[in-house]
Amino acid sequence: MKPIRLSGHARLRMGQRGTTELEIGEAIRESPWAEAERGRSECQKDFAFGREWNGRLYSTKRVRPIFVDEPHEILVVTVYVYYF
Repeated sequence: MKPIRLSGHARLRMGQRGTTELEIGEAIRESPWAEAERGRSECQKDFAFGREWNGRLYSTKRVRPIFVDEPHEILVVTVYVYYF
């Protein structure tokens, strides 16, 4: 598989939203891809969480990267994280 590179925006959001580069890579490598807006792709993967985030306890964390499949790399432009 191609290398995965995170844009500056994706790195910023990754930290703010509570995910890691490892989780983003795992989601891209292991989950089915779907079309997203503006010619981009997306996927999502659920991870067992079982911890507190922003003062609430959640059992699951869903990581949803938005990315562009370029000829020599996958460029992650942003990432969304959902807790439930």
